[in-house]
Amino acid sequence: MSYELIKANFDEAAQVLQRFASNEQNIAAVDRAASLMAAALAGGGKVISCGNGGSMCDAMHFAEELSGRFRDDRRALPAIAASDISHATCTANDYGFERIFSRFVEALGRKGDVLLAISTSGSSANVLRAVEAAKLQGMRVVGLTGKSGGTMVGLCDVSICVAHDGYSDRVQEVHIKIIHTLIQLIEEKMSL
Repeated sequence: MSYELIKANFDEAAQVLQRFASNEQNIAAVDRAASLMAAALAGGGKVISCGNGGSMCDAMHFAEELSGRFRDDRRALPAIAASDISHATCTANDYGFERIFSRFVEALGRKGDVLLAISTSGSSANVLRAVEAAKLQGMRVVGLTGKSGGTMVGLCDVSICVAHDGYSDRVQEVHIKIIHTLIQLIEEKMSL
């Protein structure tokens, strides 16, 4: 019985990734997102990332690969995830959970920066508020979503949607591949 479950999980994951990769619009969106981020970083800006749960883990993974190291040595790039638990609990207590990311963006985001907003549904209220705050700050926004893209699709400068209506773990599996590809492309576009 375990064999069938394991095989089914890997087969489904491969199918979701293949569907995403076979859509030329998705490939073009990833390239546009990387270009937008590379231009911001080259111009002295930074990338702020946010998401909930596993998407926060992806947001943190993205930021640490840029500020730390990906595959090869290169200069550190300014990226930060909105993951400070003291900020999140303070803001949630005083303003509500919907504002934990928007307050972070208001405090640290500037014109010329980019927000990487991650939501597997594309409709997480606190991520949507962060997108709105980023726009008010003059930032550009890359949305990483799933399902149909939700509300975020119309709000982002570049929207990358893993169109899968099943469980969000399959969307997140493709998200991490997209994140690694974005980092590789950013380094290439910045000639690092």
